[in-house]
Amino acid sequence: MNKKVLLGVSGGVDSSVAAYLLQKQGYEVTGFTLKLWRDEIYGKTGFIGDAREVCRVLGIPHIVLDYSEEFRKTVIQNFRSEYELGRTPNPCVVCNKFIKFGKVFEQMYQMNYDYVATGHYSKVFYDEKSGRYLIRKSSAHTKDQTYMHYNLSQEQLKHTLFVLGDYDKSQVRSIAAEAGLPTAGKKDSQEICFIENDDYIDFLKKQFGITGEPGNFIDETGNILGEHRGIIHYTIGQRKGLGIAFGQPMFVTEINAADNTVTLGRKGMEYRKEFVIRDTNFIPFDFLKEPQRFWGKVRYSQKEQPALLTPLSDKRVMVTFDEPQRAVTPGQSAVFYDGDILVGGGVIE
Repeated sequence: MNKKVLLGVSGGVDSSVAAYLLQKQGYEVTGFTLKLWRDEIYGKTGFIGDAREVCRVLGIPHIVLDYSEEFRKTVIQNFRSEYELGRTPNPCVVCNKFIKFGKVFEQMYQMNYDYVATGHYSKVFYDEKSGRYLIRKSSAHTKDQTYMHYNLSQEQLKHTLFVLGDYDKSQVRSIAAEAGLPTAGKKDSQEICFIENDDYIDFLKKQFGITGEPGNFIDETGNILGEHRGIIHYTIGQRKGLGIAFGQPMFVTEINAADNTVTLGRKGMEYRKEFVIRDTNFIPFDFLKEPQRFWGKVRYSQKEQPALLTPLSDKRVMVTFDEPQRAVTPGQSAVFYDGDILVGGGVIE
């Protein structure tokens, strides 16, 4: 009997090719598309139709999973509260943890399926030596998406298929064209799915009435430098759009929601060498028991740099990079590797 796979189909070329390849490998595939946002202004529903058409062409069932209420309670509320606290959230990491690899796995068990599959550029494999499932970087490092998967558990990895880990984008598009898939020439989406035109300020204003109260720009010693428009307008490392000319480049180095201040520093002061991460998850082991060195990055597109991880308490870890890192941003995720193996990560405090 063929193994049954619940595959996330977004209406893009990657998930379309993943469906095609799983079919070729003999899996019984059902495509699912997530409905995550109801609002008519921001909800992007066109991809559901695209996904349905891909499944029709391949002759596989297609279902829509409506998790819009769960999405609102977890991803959207986290997005709102983080900005109100002066942090810069990563909604895709939160969505992966609670929705795409949370609620969807509940659905997989309910439907008695064997796997959840996606079109992500990552690799899952079982390591005989450690007796654990591990994640390895994609063969095409420029498309690698392991940064987003650091929260996965052993149980989830046991039932996860990342289909495109051994392919690069050009190969995927060629396969799509040869298979006659309607998404072969479709452009990649780079935006946050629930925010139109990447305008998160407009989203916070229209959805929650949040505009941000004006406050003070200050320097590192507390001297007032001018007035800011509201802390939601700024992020760590920002230089442009401050609205004031200082005669030299100035960078956002700290955002304090408690006293509604934004601290600015001269060039070089936007770098940090040491910080704490919370809500950590590790894949090769359950807990970090002693200080260990790995290679880490503080944003998706960054190249990894050497760092020391020191366990604290309550799933918190002190991170000390060998060299200071630019724009270490509270709310974003720091993720760590041992060579090509994803070790884990956590949210920057």
